[in-house]
Amino acid sequence: MSILLNALYLLLLIIVSPFVLWRSWRHGRYRRGWNDRIFGPNRYSTLPCTVWLHAVSVGEVQVLRPIIETLELERPELSLAISVSTDSGIDLARKLFQKHQVFFAPIDFSWAVRRALRILKPQMIILAELELWPNWLLQAEKFGCPVAVVNARLSESSFRGYSRIRFLVRKCFQTLDWVGAQSETVAARFENLGVRPSRITITGNVKFDGATGHCSTPEVISRRNLLRLNSDHKVFLAGSTQSPEEALVLSTFVELADRYPNLKLIIVPRHVERFEEVARMIEQTGFTWARRSESQIDSPPNWRIFLGDSVGELRWWWGLADIGFVGGSFGDRGGQNMIEPCAYGVATCFGPNTRNFADIVQILIAEKACEQLLRPEDLSIWVESMLIDPSKRKTMSTLAIHACKRHRGATQRSWENLERFLPEKG
Repeated sequence: MSILLNALYLLLLIIVSPFVLWRSWRHGRYRRGWNDRIFGPNRYSTLPCTVWLHAVSVGEVQVLRPIIETLELERPELSLAISVSTDSGIDLARKLFQKHQVFFAPIDFSWAVRRALRILKPQMIILAELELWPNWLLQAEKFGCPVAVVNARLSESSFRGYSRIRFLVRKCFQTLDWVGAQSETVAARFENLGVRPSRITITGNVKFDGATGHCSTPEVISRRNLLRLNSDHKVFLAGSTQSPEEALVLSTFVELADRYPNLKLIIVPRHVERFEEVARMIEQTGFTWARRSESQIDSPPNWRIFLGDSVGELRWWWGLADIGFVGGSFGDRGGQNMIEPCAYGVATCFGPNTRNFADIVQILIAEKACEQLLRPEDLSIWVESMLIDPSKRKTMSTLAIHACKRHRGATQRSWENLERFLPEKG
């Protein structure tokens, strides 16, 4: 099976190489870590570890954060290694996990995964959400290394895709030693694909634990001071946006700005390569604006629009917002994390495409903690309704905070199951 998979991966790599080269030249992506990706980590820069944790990108790195913090607290003697697949993800991981080794994850070639296992010698592998690569799972089984999935999710579309090739993937799913599912629906899908019921636990969503929602933290306060915000300002924040959502958000602000002179807009695009494009769009509005990457944030001092062109800070920018729009939901991405703004008590909305967060959306909407808009043109109407009626905004804020608090605890439930796979203390 590994030979067939390797041949398939090589073919796919050849097919997508023009796209990769173009993105590398145009946006500066995919330029780093190719030796690690194709041949496995360098034995001179990577050391043996007790636990190997893997995340795809920024979102999954944030999922691992409370898990790693728990490992550091409960088992400080263990050595951890964190692999990440994307440039933005590895930059954030190196910033968050400075005490641990962070490296680019190998592509699912059997030789790269074997090399990683031989060098790292992990006694356990923890995967974030849904990173199930056949060679990883099969090689880990050969090495006798248990594999667990934390905060496991499996969307309806992914489940249908796996179901079509169930005869190929069933063995891989059967190798999983433990799955911490976000919901009963996700648990049933993993069981249907081959994971033994005794190895599945419904833990809830770790992202509820990762979003503390404390506006009094130094990280939030320093950013509030940096932007010179006060209680008179009303901040509308659009986070994790993709095209064409920035244009929609800017048109909404332009429509409302004159009627609400204390309204300010913060835009945080999802992808680094779009920062300059969005900056040009903001420039064309004619409003005074500032950006995170500039050395003088307060120049011009009376900014109306702020561009958060940085990675890994959105969780703190949300602490400044009164009204929020979560991106990727009017595009094709399937939504982004709406727990973070809700935990801060931000009056939060998003579009109809939230397939990647379907269970979370169901929870939050049932508790009236946010609102889902059906059409792009509804955004300006909804934002203005929040500005006109502060009591409505306050009610949604209170319900959002309470909903997020009620659904915390997934990290602890995950830890109680992960701990049994670790070596004994001492």
